[in-house]
Amino acid sequence: MELNTVQTDEQKLIQGCLNGEPWAQKKIYETHASTMMSVCVRYVPDRETARDLLQDGFVKLFTKIDTYSGVGSFAGWMRRIFVTTALEHLRRNDALKQSVDIDEYDNYIENVDVTVLDKISADDLMKCIGELPHGFRTVFNLYAIEGYSHAEIAKELNISENTSRSQFMRARKILQKNVQTLFNY
Repeated sequence: MELNTVQTDEQKLIQGCLNGEPWAQKKIYETHASTMMSVCVRYVPDRETARDLLQDGFVKLFTKIDTYSGVGSFAGWMRRIFVTTALEHLRRNDALKQSVDIDEYDNYIENVDVTVLDKISADDLMKCIGELPHGFRTVFNLYAIEGYSHAEIAKELNISENTSRSQFMRARKILQKNVQTLFNY
């Protein structure tokens, strides 16, 4: 019964936004801003840019709320808007085209102890993800966190599926090495 109340409240908020009601927009913002900020920070670790993306995402959400069909969760639909907003920003700024010499990382990613991941806090892990090169970080976020397939990532970023897989594997190894380094100091 409580679930129906939540759905009803959410449906009221969506309807309020469809009607242009400021109280509904404010409530959605207050309820979801911190979660969506976390999404933005995963793609652009600069907090000021992430705040800009947060605002852009909410503007898109409120102007496109009429496209939410009610199928699937509203939170999932909203998250997709923020991920897309972040990817658009990265594309506009050519962050996804900045190349990183893979050879530069080859020695860095060998002999990684993955058991160290059991000892790390979420904040430390997010910091390590934020330090990945743009392309690696983007593919890692899309695949490991957002649940996109490599085919979807390839289409979204205009790269091959093999490039997506390769960048994900390399991102994982670099991330593991970065996490391991936290415990070596």
